[in-house]
Amino acid sequence: MRWKSVLLALCCLALVVSEVFAETPSAGTMELNVLKTIQLEATPVDVAITPDGRRLFVLTDQGEIHVYASATEIESRIPVGKHINRMKAGPGGSTLILGSSDRKTVEIVGVDFIRNIDISGAPFKGPENAPVVITVFDEFQCPHCAALVPVLDQVVEKNPKTVKVAFKHFPITGHKFARKAAIAAIAAGEQGKFWELHDLLFKNYNRLDDKLIDELALGLDLDREAYEKKLKDPALEQRIDQDIRDGQKAGVRGTPTIFVNGRLLRDRRIEGFQAAIDKELKSRE
Repeated sequence: MRWKSVLLALCCLALVVSEVFAETPSAGTMELNVLKTIQLEATPVDVAITPDGRRLFVLTDQGEIHVYASATEIESRIPVGKHINRMKAGPGGSTLILGSSDRKTVEIVGVDFIRNIDISGAPFKGPENAPVVITVFDEFQCPHCAALVPVLDQVVEKNPKTVKVAFKHFPITGHKFARKAAIAAIAAGEQGKFWELHDLLFKNYNRLDDKLIDELALGLDLDREAYEKKLKDPALEQRIDQDIRDGQKAGVRGTPTIFVNGRLLRDRRIEGFQAAIDKELKSRE
């Protein structure tokens, strides 16, 4: 029977069953609750969900995989051919295992999502219209972010005409002074001193408090009155909140998180950056 909707609850059925049998030594009643219904554009052949539950893959009878990141919108369409009739998400959700009964084959394919990230108004280094954009979601009390600073400087130095590094704020709730540092950096940026304060904040990431943040900022010969007035501007809070929303939409869960032309970068060594940059440049030839 052909059907036009798929129940996400079915994806959780195995877990529900295992929990029932693990906790109940004797027979009992099992209930199935519909958590969500998604109306599809094509007839589903198979479905898979990433381990984190953030994406649903629907293999259709048209030889495509439709990727859903929400219950209403298709994030992307991946052509795989009508011979594929089985699908499973691999560990981490970065691979798919595709099976074909007709051809008696199993294919393991990598899944590379390209995020559209708004960097308008974000501070950046490098040419404004560079072909490769590295978007960094960072926060000023993060030790790993601080360790990344010299790596990013090397990347920009090595690729002066082709790379632009854009900074997005993503302060972590557990870091008490990260948001204040972000506000101070934006306020300093209004006087052309974002990157100078950026570097100072990261050099002192493990010592930051309200007093030190202001001392570092005012030590850059800022107009004190303008700086202190800007700190109270609600637009700065709104800008940070927007960066956080942009990050969450792109799947950011911690810092630093880096995207190269919208592709998540996992190898944060200088070699990893350069390989990703070279790949992007080659794809444009």
